[in-house]
Amino acid sequence: MKDSEKICLTPAQRLHFDIYGFVLLENVLSSDEIERMKGALYRMKADEDLDAKRVYARPGGEHHVLFGNLVAYDPALLAYAAHPKLVPLVEEVVGGAVRLEETEAIINSRNPETPLDELHKRRYNPTGFHRGTQHGWGTYIEQNKFHCIFVKTLAYLTDVGPDDGGTCVIPGSHRLTWDQREMIEAALSDDKLIYQVEASAGAVLLFAEALIHSTTAIRSDKERVILISGYTPPMVREWPGNEVSPEFIETLPEDIRPLISGSDSWHWKRRY
Repeated sequence: MKDSEKICLTPAQRLHFDIYGFVLLENVLSSDEIERMKGALYRMKADEDLDAKRVYARPGGEHHVLFGNLVAYDPALLAYAAHPKLVPLVEEVVGGAVRLEETEAIINSRNPETPLDELHKRRYNPTGFHRGTQHGWGTYIEQNKFHCIFVKTLAYLTDVGPDDGGTCVIPGSHRLTWDQREMIEAALSDDKLIYQVEASAGAVLLFAEALIHSTTAIRSDKERVILISGYTPPMVREWPGNEVSPEFIETLPEDIRPLISGSDSWHWKRRY
């Protein structure tokens, strides 16, 4: 592929990412891709033998479950992790070649133990703000562009409106070295500092892990399904529990094997 044909963020998308730490990419996944991915995740939810398949599940009550280490479970989940519309954009904001660092999915609905009137007292109800790296040791500036060495793509497999548990972020926190707790407390004291993503099924949220973000409590009767892939430079280790078996890696096409295995190791150069 020629440089002029590379898939890149538009100038407006890149500016949005640099300023806010995230950008919502509309209409990335087709309806067929959405259905295949959702089908795989619902089969996973019903599977009673996930340990044998190296998938972990972390229930948060009957209304919430998080799955991890997904790429070997179903071809649709591998296809998302290696999606040709997304990996080039991740490489752009990381700054060079990447490896898959983790894969996760969440299926959740409203917590029946939380009264609705409590949820409506606040504009947003983040359930656990966090980030995986921070400005200064997980980020850098190159050619006046912001780069983060830990980046995620979050696919919305269901429509997410204002009451449907869209991801909450503290915009701009990806560029701050404030104490994380102080930033979170400040944002919770004035919810104008918080932004909740609304998206249609098929959209993908691209964000830096230096950005403080959270799942948001659902107030509607809808079930939310999201699929997440995390990426880092290839010399960085995968998140514990997300080690892909060598036997599965051997079955992969050569063009995506380095992405899944991290086999490029220290042969990393900044390209953006």
